[in-house]
Amino acid sequence: MKLWGGRFKEEESKLMEDFNSSLRFDKKLYYEDIKGSISHIRMLCSCNIISDKERDKIISGLLSILEDIEKGNLKIQGDYEDIHSFVEINLIKRIGEVGKKLHTGRSRNDQVALDMRLYCKYHSREVVDALKNLIDTIVMVGDKNNYIMPGYTHLQKAQVVTFRYHLKAYESMFKRDIKRILNSISIMDESPLGCGALAGTTYNLDRNFTALDLEFKRPIDNFLDGVSDRDYIIELISNFSIIMMHLSRLSEELILWSSNEFNFIELGDGFSTGSSIMPQKKNPDGAELIRGKTGRVYGDLVSILTVMKAIPLAYNKDMQEDKEPFFDALNTVLSCINIMEGIIDTLRVKKENLTKAVKKGFLNATECADYLVNKGMTFRDAHKAIGEIVIFCEEKNCAIEDLKLEEFRRFTSLFSKDVYEFIDYKKSLNKGIKKEMNLQKY
Repeated sequence: MKLWGGRFKEEESKLMEDFNSSLRFDKKLYYEDIKGSISHIRMLCSCNIISDKERDKIISGLLSILEDIEKGNLKIQGDYEDIHSFVEINLIKRIGEVGKKLHTGRSRNDQVALDMRLYCKYHSREVVDALKNLIDTIVMVGDKNNYIMPGYTHLQKAQVVTFRYHLKAYESMFKRDIKRILNSISIMDESPLGCGALAGTTYNLDRNFTALDLEFKRPIDNFLDGVSDRDYIIELISNFSIIMMHLSRLSEELILWSSNEFNFIELGDGFSTGSSIMPQKKNPDGAELIRGKTGRVYGDLVSILTVMKAIPLAYNKDMQEDKEPFFDALNTVLSCINIMEGIIDTLRVKKENLTKAVKKGFLNATECADYLVNKGMTFRDAHKAIGEIVIFCEEKNCAIEDLKLEEFRRFTSLFSKDVYEFIDYKKSLNKGIKKEMNLQKY
């Protein structure tokens, strides 16, 4: 069933009909499509293009369709070209000829542009809410486990940090992600309704009416751009890709930390799986799947970028391919955020192992160099001296803080008893700008 065909002499081939149909995936837009249609009808009435009676009958019919869909009494299926034709044809079946006035002053081009903007606005906020929940969990778990641990560069032990502070790095990342999404929503917050196919319409429509009614800031200022713009989809999937990148980094660290080689944490049973052959295994499959699904969202971004590449103005059927990448990226990022929240919430931190790891790796070497600088040595000379001390400790198989004072003084007479307090792992976190790591509140 189609909304067009008057200028055709022959029927569309069944092969082309199936190929052309988007109902299979754009049925997700039923709510936005009906909401947009109701606003459009209100506007037509306010502009004296349809009567009050016609408005009320059409809106009543649309609301009955929405109610039946949501109650499961009307299945979105059948021989329809898309969700727009599904709604309009079912409306006409219910209320008769007056239903044919629904599409007055409107094209499917501005209709679908509206539907996607509404869908993107609504559901991107779900991602924001999910990120806020994840951040709350990260803060809670970090506050409960404010233990010293190794910080790494090049995956080699570098300096002392705390487990709490390490998690807070991800809190910062996810807060930036929220800002990016909200900024994208702000940029896209313009209504395309009234743009028509590409050049408006001869009806005196009130585009400000529908923009305000649908909670947009304003109407889009250029009709051509209004029906052909998909920047907001690209931008949101780009934001989702960055979120997935952040989640994949956290996943990788959780995978490493839960391994026997690190043994810093134990992941909860509820977010781990076993092996079909090795009974001892407890695999971090939740984190591994998040890491793997990152590539999937990247693929969605490349897909929509490629679809939109070099498309001339205005609408082209290529743009039908904008929906599945967005739906997939949205569903993937939401599920991954929720799984990550569960993983973080149920993990157990092994304090003793974190402390032991700090003792191995000369994590106070930089502080030891700073000590010598405070005693008057240049940093470059101090760097060299501590490097020699590290070699000495490796040969003795001991930590820097285990050296006797006379052993320190083999390298320079600047060392005194106060070196032990200066290079103490916990106390070093309360010196200089490092104090901000303990005081930092977000």
